Amino acid sequence: MTIADDLARVRDQIAAAIDRRGPGPAVTLIGVGKKQPASALATALRAGLRDLGENYAQEFANKQADPTLAALAPRWHFIGGLQSNKARLVVGRALIHTVDRPSLVTALAARARALACTQEILVEVNLAGEAQKAGVAPDALPALLDAIAGEAGVLRCVGLMLIPPADDDPERARPHFAALRELAARGADGRPHVELRELSMGMSGDFPVAIAEGATMVRVGTAIFGARPGPAPP
Repeated sequence: MTIADDLARVRDQIAAAIDRRGPGPAVTLIGVGKKQPASALATALRAGLRDLGENYAQEFANKQADPTLAALAPRWHFIGGLQSNKARLVVGRALIHTVDRPSLVTALAARARALACTQEILVEVNLAGEAQKAGVAPDALPALLDAIAGEAGVLRCVGLMLIPPADDDPERARPHFAALRELAARGADGRPHVELRELSMGMSGDFPVAIAEGATMVRVGTAIFGARPGPAPP
């Protein structure tokens, strides 16, 4: 199977999941390029993929600067944990899915002001309370949204993001996906610059279930590109 074949299969699975779900939001497929060579990403873009996601700030910056990828004009998403001191590598260049703390809000807003741009973000929520995972606790979400709203429009929160507990059975992720949808439905509360219309949830093993529960963005890596080669970048 080629990358183009795998991409077509994933797109067919997304279409089938939407058919089963019935009326609802459109779904954006984000191809996750973590540790994959730029040539693999270019192959997927030539086969019709439009959105690319990266997990590491320096790897993202390097790939965005790749002339072949730049010529193919993907829409970029940053989907990994982001250190405040690396905001300069990402702000103004990608939709950031993983905002989870006030200090990162402050760093992103400062960089956006310096660039005179509006940075769109999603807030990552740790619904299961897993200590090893990033994400704001649900009860701390309102305060974080208040902080975003207080940045005078240089940040715009457009949704929520979730990584559910790892499990071989995708159905066990369903309650977490449903809970994120419900949290988004009541979470904006009229705050300026906060509109929780996007739900970034679902990966290679569980994206059909996420779509059934209202995902608007699914982050798919291995199902398109295969196993990730090499160690994680520093």
